[in-house]
Amino acid sequence: MVAATEETGSLGVRHLKRFWSLQSARNPAPPMSSDWVLTNTLLAGLQLGLQETLHRLFNNRPSFEDFENWVLEMNGGALDPALVARLNVALSDEGVQGQPADPHAEPVLSAADLEFWNKNGYVIVHDAVPPENCAAAAEAICEFVGAKWDVPSTWYSGPQGNSTWVPLMRHPALLANRQSPRIRRAFAQIWNREDLWVNTDQSGFNPPETAGWRFPNPKLHFDVSLTRPIPFGVQGILYLNDTPAEQGAFTCVPGFHHQLETWLETMPKNADPRTADFSAHAVPIAGRAGDFVIWNNALPHAGSPNRGKLPRIAQYMIYRPSYWEYNPVWS
Repeated sequence: MVAATEETGSLGVRHLKRFWSLQSARNPAPPMSSDWVLTNTLLAGLQLGLQETLHRLFNNRPSFEDFENWVLEMNGGALDPALVARLNVALSDEGVQGQPADPHAEPVLSAADLEFWNKNGYVIVHDAVPPENCAAAAEAICEFVGAKWDVPSTWYSGPQGNSTWVPLMRHPALLANRQSPRIRRAFAQIWNREDLWVNTDQSGFNPPETAGWRFPNPKLHFDVSLTRPIPFGVQGILYLNDTPAEQGAFTCVPGFHHQLETWLETMPKNADPRTADFSAHAVPIAGRAGDFVIWNNALPHAGSPNRGKLPRIAQYMIYRPSYWEYNPVWS
């Protein structure tokens, strides 16, 4: 039996029981299109990673009581009542209506920044976090993967394996970066909303390529359904060390968000747009430690092979409003 969004358990959090029941039921009713949005807001509010939570549900098959206990454990044993109240509003009809951006708040993105954003589909928030925050987060990631900055042989044998994704999410240094007022304000300007929630995402460690280690990540791709209409969405990456263009920088095709719909319309019948090669138009986005790159989901994008001398260390995060447009048909 799939629970309704309004049902709560001992934690008093809306949608949590429905999310658990959707993943636990053997023959659940089809989820509503809003379930994905509500689930992302729920997990952001509870500081839970999507993959780790699904892994917990699928591998452990916990009762709802056990699942609630795990949620508490991941939040240090208690949930702030004020947070629960705010989250429940976000998961209700009020969350759909949202809260418009404060017109009196001091902007982080200038008029020139916003013009650049509209034209190119990405923008850089400089000095998004203080240098000491970058250093602390980079040190935490290096410690997690067992990398010593001055010993290149240690850069390739961490628990992440043959991947640049690092499953480190809850270190205090990473949490501090997620609370950056400058990053939040930039997202508020782009979304034109104040009711924002930051996801709990992984980190990145991209060492220089060698004869025995090649960049494993996918080519330029879209993290959005290509079924039209394509809803607006954004993503973000925080550089934790200076990242020249050749040092595995984030890469995208600037301005393609203006072309995507027309490009899809003119594709040959039965052609798969996800196999398209955008490499000739790709631009690596260099940055300093503390720079935060926000990009439009409609841009082909990817990490890039590191042909520099040092690893690229990064942290991923997205601020979304309580409710955002989502196309449930994936193509």
